[in-house]
Amino acid sequence: MDLIPGLPEEVGLECLVRVPYTHFSSASSVCRRWNAEIRQPEFRRLRKVSGLTQPLVVMVQSRVNPSKPRSDSMKRFDKSRSMIYRLTVFEPETGEWRELPPVPGCENGLPMFCRIVGVGLNLVVMGGWDPVTCVVSNSVFVFDFVWATWRRGSDMPGGPRSFLACASDSNRTVYIAGAHDKEKNALKSALMYDTAKEKWGRLPDMAMERDECEGVFHDGKFHVIGGYNTEMQGQFSRSAEEFDVATMRWDQVQDDFLEAATCPTTCTDGRDGRLYMCRGNDVAIRLNSSWQAVAELPAEVRSSISYVTAWRGKMLVIGSLKFGVALRAHVLDLKRYVWTQIEVPAEYCGYVQSGCWLDI
Repeated sequence: MDLIPGLPEEVGLECLVRVPYTHFSSASSVCRRWNAEIRQPEFRRLRKVSGLTQPLVVMVQSRVNPSKPRSDSMKRFDKSRSMIYRLTVFEPETGEWRELPPVPGCENGLPMFCRIVGVGLNLVVMGGWDPVTCVVSNSVFVFDFVWATWRRGSDMPGGPRSFLACASDSNRTVYIAGAHDKEKNALKSALMYDTAKEKWGRLPDMAMERDECEGVFHDGKFHVIGGYNTEMQGQFSRSAEEFDVATMRWDQVQDDFLEAATCPTTCTDGRDGRLYMCRGNDVAIRLNSSWQAVAELPAEVRSSISYVTAWRGKMLVIGSLKFGVALRAHVLDLKRYVWTQIEVPAEYCGYVQSGCWLDI
């Protein structure tokens, strides 16, 4: 059976790779052949080499009352209206903002402090606290961007853990490490999750316990940055560890990876071979085992940065003048180091708790 009747196979494939991801669900329903083709790694590769993939930023974001628009004075939000968390999708190339369908069973919003990662054509939501009972969950949910539907994944093994580091190789594997258990003991254990097989595997332990650490996948390695051990509650470390996926081993601890002992949530992979971080008033890149400032942060985001990510020579920074006021979004051109302000609709001005990047 031809991919498209009457057309050569290669021409039919060229047509199919041009379908926008928002129409994958409809295209996959046409026939089994199309559904199978869209899910092939070769399909994604062709979209990439043709420059047809679409970058998406997905965020765990509190919802605000859309009937109460943001004012120029950026008044403080009513906290009671901004504690239900939903999944926001921002398309950088179109400027469109929208909301993903709710996770099954999460009528009261997403679990607080859940972690999300993009893996191939999927979004993975892991763990968090029940927004009503504050019970820690080890659940995993997967959103399939082809079918635009949710499915239940395999639960995280080893008992509940909060404030873990996580990242993915963007293809099929999620890596997690650190966090604390139900007794508030910091952990040094690490796991990997194969999303294709929906199977968890144990990794070697890190050299030290790390609670509230940050996870970044960069240059073929899972970086676990900062955090603190059980005895040093809230006193962050400057160190980092890297898990080499090729050797399946942890590299030697880098004691002075960070310039200051702080929560490293603004570290991100630039997808250009470099690591970036927002620190103080600047954006910095890591060069020769040190951080070098390359751009000054816009004044209206530098005081309270909620989320940072990068893609295709761009960096998105979301923040505000201070905690509790309306968020602003700016994109930095990582070649010219020029900022562009992004228009954020009023209903998407709530606090961003975490996020991830996908290329679909």
